[in-house]
Amino acid sequence: MTTIAYDAKRLVRNNTGLGNYSRTLVNDLQRTLPADCIMLLYAPDKGRDTLRSQVTETQRMHYVYPSKAHSGIARAVWRSWGIVKDLKRDKVDIFHGLSGELPIGVKATGIKTVVTIHDLIFLRHPEYYNPIDVALYRAKFHLTCREADRIIAISECTKRDIMEYGGVTPDRIDVVYQSCSGRFSNTLTPSQTKAAQQRLQLPKRFVLNVGTIEERKNAILAVKALPSLPDDVHLVIVGRRTKYTTRVEKTAQQLGVSHRLHIMSGIGDDDLQAIYQLAETFVYPSRYEGFGIPIIEAIQSGLPVVACTGSCLEEAGGPDCLYASPDDDTAFANAINQTLIGAEGRKQRIERSREYVKRFENNDTALQVAKIYSKL
Repeated sequence: MTTIAYDAKRLVRNNTGLGNYSRTLVNDLQRTLPADCIMLLYAPDKGRDTLRSQVTETQRMHYVYPSKAHSGIARAVWRSWGIVKDLKRDKVDIFHGLSGELPIGVKATGIKTVVTIHDLIFLRHPEYYNPIDVALYRAKFHLTCREADRIIAISECTKRDIMEYGGVTPDRIDVVYQSCSGRFSNTLTPSQTKAAQQRLQLPKRFVLNVGTIEERKNAILAVKALPSLPDDVHLVIVGRRTKYTTRVEKTAQQLGVSHRLHIMSGIGDDDLQAIYQLAETFVYPSRYEGFGIPIIEAIQSGLPVVACTGSCLEEAGGPDCLYASPDDDTAFANAINQTLIGAEGRKQRIERSREYVKRFENNDTALQVAKIYSKL
């Protein structure tokens, strides 16, 4: 019998990103690992009921919470250090840090360790973070590099960053792409998309951007491209608002395109699927990403994609998407015009991109992770 423990903080707290990765992986691993494997999900608290319940507890997989940590500080200390005592108590064989961290001292116990590192944006672009946070994240990263037996990178881009910033040799790193649901490939009926368009008051023609509206995501580049697009083409941004959103709106106002900018937050999965299928082109002007799941969702939805160079987006989208510098709004606008309905080669780009992203849809992440466990 093997006991595998997981850092489940993000699993029970984060609705997107790290949370989705964690929930999808442990659910898939429960179906993949041998029947005699015990899976323990260590969380500092119960988090959000709606997220926690997305993982089905069974006799072989259940949550473990700290018995004495009642305050926020105490729970943070438990997750970073106190958890080690509980791992020894529960006779854990392997600990998997699902969100780029490992607890202090776990290596000294003899417990084998695996960590998934999603990105090192805080090192590549520290200007987007509070300096104190950068110092803390950097210290945790270097500790993790020392403690980890195996490191999982979610892209070749992230692997290169781990090697560069952590001095880790490539033989300790496994690139395992995130599982990507194929649900966006399912075409909605015309009546479903029409109903969504009317309910959400979407324009007839629009290019789409999905993601948190923050400086690193660089939505202003898409706004700056609007004056160079046909007058009836709008920009729809779906994502959580931050202070940067005000700058996006102000830029649109200065360029005289405020009436063509539509920002939407709190959109559910069903509506998001409809929005993807109603869009004409997907744009992803982000300066840096660890991978870029929205690009794959857009391609699955039958959209051509325009993204930016400089990180992993070419790796996610493949050679038939178009790419421009994150600082070149003219090139970005020209690329969008090459993907709008009626543009030459649009259909072929979409078909070849759909073929390219099948490698992520068919990617059995759980099986690859299970093989990494078996090596330990």
